[in-house]
Amino acid sequence: MSADAEGWQSLPPRARTLFLLTDAAGWGLLAVPAIILAGVLLERPLPAMPVAFAALVILPAWGVWMALRRFRYARWLIDGTGLGYRRGRMWQVETRVPRTRVQHVDLKRGPLERHFGLATLVVHTAGTRDRAVAVAGLDAEDASRLRDTLARQIDQDDDDHAAG
Repeated sequence: MSADAEGWQSLPPRARTLFLLTDAAGWGLLAVPAIILAGVLLERPLPAMPVAFAALVILPAWGVWMALRRFRYARWLIDGTGLGYRRGRMWQVETRVPRTRVQHVDLKRGPLERHFGLATLVVHTAGTRDRAVAVAGLDAEDASRLRDTLARQIDQDDDDHAAG
């Protein structure tokens, strides 16, 4: 895992494998109804077979491409102001969660994430827009550290408000 000059951290390489498995499988499952539809709507085998084959190849390939892009352009940052999460290339989205808006922090680890030593950090925020920010594909130790850091910041802010 590496950081750029501004401190943004990339996801661990294991996250690429997880993204590839989940995205390719998800898009690959869409090939099943596409193949069935091709068989039902296209009565003759000549047009139905190439359409079915295209669905079987193109949809999982699209999932692989999306997974690689999702991995490559995802970054996170923790600093004194809170958490940052950046994703995308053409339509880059950068989400900043100020520590004063953090309500609580959760870690989610499904079976595949546990297998790859990864976790999803979920930061629940005050307010109505984007009530939670989820950062998937984090190293499990980094996610625990981030959770603990944000929790300490919440406790410090609560202590500051109680003292003031």
